[in-house]
Amino acid sequence: MFTVKTIIAHFALSYMFWCSLLLNVQTTPPGIPLIANYFTTKGRYEEANPYLLVDILAVNKSLVNPPLEECREIHLTAIIRHGTRYPTSRNVQKMRDMHQLVQNAPEGKSWVREVRQWKMWYTEEMDGRLVQKGVLDHQHLAIRLSKLFPLLLSKRNLQDGHIRFMTSSKHRCVNSTMSFYEGLVKLWDIKDEELDFKVNDTLMRFFDHCARFVETVGKNQSAMAEVDKFISSAFMEGVQKKMADRLQVPFSNVTSDMAQASFYLCAYEFAIKTINSPWCQLLDTEDALVLEYANDLKQFWKRGYGQDINSKSSCVLFHDVFSRLDRVASEIRSGSDVTEAVTIQVGHAETLLPLLTLLGFFKDSMPLTSSSYVKQRQRAFRTSKISPYAANLVLVLYDCSGDLRLQAVLNEKPLAFPGLSVHQGVEGPPLYQDVREHYRDLLQGCNFEKECQLFPSK
Repeated sequence: MFTVKTIIAHFALSYMFWCSLLLNVQTTPPGIPLIANYFTTKGRYEEANPYLLVDILAVNKSLVNPPLEECREIHLTAIIRHGTRYPTSRNVQKMRDMHQLVQNAPEGKSWVREVRQWKMWYTEEMDGRLVQKGVLDHQHLAIRLSKLFPLLLSKRNLQDGHIRFMTSSKHRCVNSTMSFYEGLVKLWDIKDEELDFKVNDTLMRFFDHCARFVETVGKNQSAMAEVDKFISSAFMEGVQKKMADRLQVPFSNVTSDMAQASFYLCAYEFAIKTINSPWCQLLDTEDALVLEYANDLKQFWKRGYGQDINSKSSCVLFHDVFSRLDRVASEIRSGSDVTEAVTIQVGHAETLLPLLTLLGFFKDSMPLTSSSYVKQRQRAFRTSKISPYAANLVLVLYDCSGDLRLQAVLNEKPLAFPGLSVHQGVEGPPLYQDVREHYRDLLQGCNFEKECQLFPSK
């Protein structure tokens, strides 16, 4: 039986549901789940850029133009999340539990029978490894970026060693790096070339090397208190209740983990196989909004603005990026050739989100909490848009007749630096020196070793 709290939450969600329905039903192509836009970090890159559904190699150059006609691109750094992957072993177990629940449910409606007939094929051995779709994610991204920035991602720069590759040690990241390279090799029909890349977990998995983050957030369940409260809230209870009703099983049999597992099953079947799975029938848009918020809440408190150390753990990567930009700027000012035209760095959502947070992107006026769900329906911190598979932050340095400008691009769309969107009446990327001034405190401080000490010295 619903509590008063549940009924209030239900009406609030119903309002959001009908608004979302008006926005999504008319624009969701056949074969794509109605809830595909809410898969957070389990989502496809195509949902963040719907025009790719028509042409996977399409680029919108009108979005990423040089700031002025006299500008030429001189360096590009791309920090890229790995491509589509299998679920982790932990999520496989949750999915297996949900599958078992459905197997014991009554026959019910036709789609329930379809769910019951579905064969559990995910195994713990898969544990987050790259799938074929993930290979294509990076091959296609490489081709599109080469179209957007042809002077930098060029055949000559690749063959001359001016494009450098770095990756996390995780299998999915190494394979994504190789796939990105293969995309360029196939594009330019290059023969007998071997990829030269470096594995650097200090940069691409900095969160594993930051003791204060590991102990105070990674291993500290109290850091996820807001997440736990939301998981136990009337909103999640409503999702579980509806799921139990649809399956005709007791409400007590459907745990929050099972509700999330059904969400994952819909997401993975779609991302990996492009299948609108019968699992998707277990959830409506109203449910998906709740589950999306639960996942965003987790990312907010574990990787985003929720804890100061989340972003500070990325100090080492922040300084790596800006030291490279400084080096390129120095080469240009001295009239020297740029030695590193492109740097491709492949990591994780956990690599990208803290860095974006440190830079001040996607910061809402109020924090995400267990009680702010309804108020945050228009939040900026929405990982479905920020960090789907193959998400990428690209920083492009331009030489504009002696003035250096820096453009930020996220998932192939321009991203304005906070407070630096316009300079001296010129729309577009700010002067590089203004960007450095904006982040002066971080450039002069943000010491990884100091920030990550478990017991900082005073």
